[in-house]
Amino acid sequence: MFDIKWIRDNPEAFDQAMSVRKNVSVRSADLIAIDERRRAVIVRLNEAQGKRNSLSKQIGQAKAQKDEARAQELMAEVGRLKEFIPEGEREERGVEKELRDSLAALPNMPLDDVPPGDDESDNVEYFGANGSEATAAKVRPPKPHLSFAPKEHFDIGVAEKDMDFETAAKLSGSRFVILKGQIARLERALGQFMLDLHTTEHGYLEVQPPVLVRDEALFGTNQLPKFEEDLFFTEHGDGRLALIPTAEVPLTNMVRESILLEEELPLRFTALTPCFRSEAGSAGRDTRGMLRQHQFNKVELVSIVTPEESLNEHERMLSAAETVLQRLGLHYRVMKLCTGDMGFGARRTYDMEVWLPGQNTYREISSVSVCGDFQARRMEARYRPSGEKQAPRYVHTLNGSGTAVGRCLIAVLENYQQEDGSVAIPEALRPYMGGLTAIGSR
Repeated sequence: MFDIKWIRDNPEAFDQAMSVRKNVSVRSADLIAIDERRRAVIVRLNEAQGKRNSLSKQIGQAKAQKDEARAQELMAEVGRLKEFIPEGEREERGVEKELRDSLAALPNMPLDDVPPGDDESDNVEYFGANGSEATAAKVRPPKPHLSFAPKEHFDIGVAEKDMDFETAAKLSGSRFVILKGQIARLERALGQFMLDLHTTEHGYLEVQPPVLVRDEALFGTNQLPKFEEDLFFTEHGDGRLALIPTAEVPLTNMVRESILLEEELPLRFTALTPCFRSEAGSAGRDTRGMLRQHQFNKVELVSIVTPEESLNEHERMLSAAETVLQRLGLHYRVMKLCTGDMGFGARRTYDMEVWLPGQNTYREISSVSVCGDFQARRMEARYRPSGEKQAPRYVHTLNGSGTAVGRCLIAVLENYQQEDGSVAIPEALRPYMGGLTAIGSR
C-alpha cells in the first residue's frame, strides 16, 4: 500500500507508475483531493477541541469571579462544540476510511527494469542478473528427446491408473483429483524433496502454518479486498476464516504488527501446504487434468529483509526455485513479467515455466516476486535499524513458489514418460521413493 505523503511529494512518479498498470484509472490528484478533505476535517477538529479547552478554563475563571451570566454563556458555547466534535470525529473516520480504501485498491509500483506491456505476450525471457543465454543453457537441463509421441500427464499409463478425476468429481465437483498408489507417493516425494532442499541448502526455516486465516491476514498480503471472489470462506462463532490460496499469507503475516531488530533479518520461511482457489474467471481454461485445480499442494518461499537487500534477495530466491528444476532434470525458462501481466502486490516478478512435452509448450510452475514495503505497510511490519537510534522502517517482503508440487508432478510425468506407459524416476527423487527407478512398469 502506498504512503499518501509519498504520493503528495511525488505525484508525477506515482501517475507514471499507475499509467502502466492494468485497469488503473486513479491518479495522484484524486487521492490528494481526498487527503485535503481529511486534513481540513482534522484542522476543524483540532480548532474545536482547542477552543473547548480554552472555554473550559474561562468557565472556571468566570465562576471564580461569581459571573454566572458569563459562565452560562461560555457553557452554552462548549455545549455546541461538544455536539460538533463527535460529528467531526465521525466525518474524520469516514474520510480516513475512504482514503485507506482508495490506497488499498491500488497495485504496487513496478521497478524501472520491468518491461512495459499489456499481457503475457509482452513478457521477456530472463537469463539472470549477470547472465546470458549461453550461460543459462549450461545450467538449465535440455528438453527430453522422446522417440515416440508424448502424451499429456493424464493419458500416461501409470497416471490413468492412479489419477482419479471421476471419483473426485463425485465427492467434490470439478477441478479436484484423487491421487493413489505410486502417483500419490511420487507427489509426496516431490514435496519432501523440495522442503529438504530449501531447508538444508538455501537457509529457509520450515514452518507448518494454519491453513485458515482471518481477513486481516489476507489484507496484509493483498488478497483482500481485490481478490475476494477467488477465496473459499468458512463461517464460525468468531466470524469468517478463509482457506489459504497460498502459504505466502500465513508465512508473511508472521511478522505483522511487529518491530524486528535489524540483526534478526533476513528471515526466510518455507512451508508445504494445501492451497485453495476458486479459480474465478478461469471458466473453460485447462479443464482437463491437474493444471488448474481448486485444491493443490505447493512449497512456498517467503523472505523478510531490509530494503537494501530486497533486490539481491529476489535473485537469490529465484536461484533457489530454479535449483528444484535443475536437480529434477526438467527443462525450463525464466520470464520477466511485463507491467500488464505482473501480480497486484509485486514490484517485479520472475516466472519459471517448465517444458511439458505432452502439451508441446511451457507452463508456469513458479512465480517469484519482490514486493518492496507494499505488504509491510498493510501489515505494519517494521524493523529497527542497528547502530544509532533511528525510527523504525518498514521491512521488504518477497515470496515465491519453490515450487508448485502438482505442476511439478505433471512435469515429471510428461518429461520422464516411457513408451510403455511407465515413468522413470528422476535420480534426486529416488531416495524418497524407496530406491525405485521407475513406476508403472509393465
